[in-house]
Amino acid sequence: MTQNIAVLGTGLMGAPMARNIAAGGYQVTAWNRTAAKARALADAGISAAQTPAEAVEQADFVISMLSDGKALLALLEEEALQKALRPGTLWIDMSSARPGEARAAAERLLGIDVGFIDAPVSGGPGGAEAGTLAIMAGAAPEDFEKARALLATMGRPTRVGPVGAGQLAKLANQAIVGIAIAAVAEATLLLERGGADPAGVREALRGGFADSTVLQLHGARMQQRDFTPGGPARLQLKDMENVLSEAGELDLPTVRQTRDRYARYLSELDGAERDHSGLFEELLDLNGLLTR
Repeated sequence: MTQNIAVLGTGLMGAPMARNIAAGGYQVTAWNRTAAKARALADAGISAAQTPAEAVEQADFVISMLSDGKALLALLEEEALQKALRPGTLWIDMSSARPGEARAAAERLLGIDVGFIDAPVSGGPGGAEAGTLAIMAGAAPEDFEKARALLATMGRPTRVGPVGAGQLAKLANQAIVGIAIAAVAEATLLLERGGADPAGVREALRGGFADSTVLQLHGARMQQRDFTPGGPARLQLKDMENVLSEAGELDLPTVRQTRDRYARYLSELDGAERDHSGLFEELLDLNGLLTR
């Protein structure tokens, strides 16, 4: 029997994820605050709902891909949504949030007999389009097994612990990404100013210890000065701030320093809606070399 999936949030990531779910043989109903974004999925056989409650009323699984944990918790407060959810439904939040927000969402849903998985992703819009996202799931083992086939339509799911652990894994991922972008920016500037070909160096480093997706993709963006947003810098800053919040008394100096640079990129260089690899522009500015 075909299972019904509600997808709440069909933006840059949610839309291709919904398409891949539908291509996997599921019946998908989508909702987005900007209704046209949900209606644009009709060519994939995806129905558009007018409200979140309408989207979830027949759902076996609900997938949310929202801006942050606050948006998720606010949505869960809607009385109409709570009444529309069927007991036994499994809610999978794939947004980037704080571990505590994931646990709070699970607690709210528990009272109406709805299960919860926090399953944030890495891979960006390209991975969402290709169905190759890294999916970090915080879940009870039985819930993860129930959702595994659905998650596999979007990428490679891995259970990393109980509810909240998925968001913790995503924070670790974002710390690594943000710091790697800063390192690649400095290496790229060093190469350019020294007269080497950054593209040639990236090829020379391919397969070595220094190689990474950040080096190959974002290094090329930096060389080309193309900061059209895939992952907006404002979201990278949010993630770095969440890492430091979750760390509590732990001192994470490299995360802190990188967070401060992203904060400067947004506040002084209007970088909020530019790609997070645009931290290269902040480095250029520090060196008196920025031209736009």
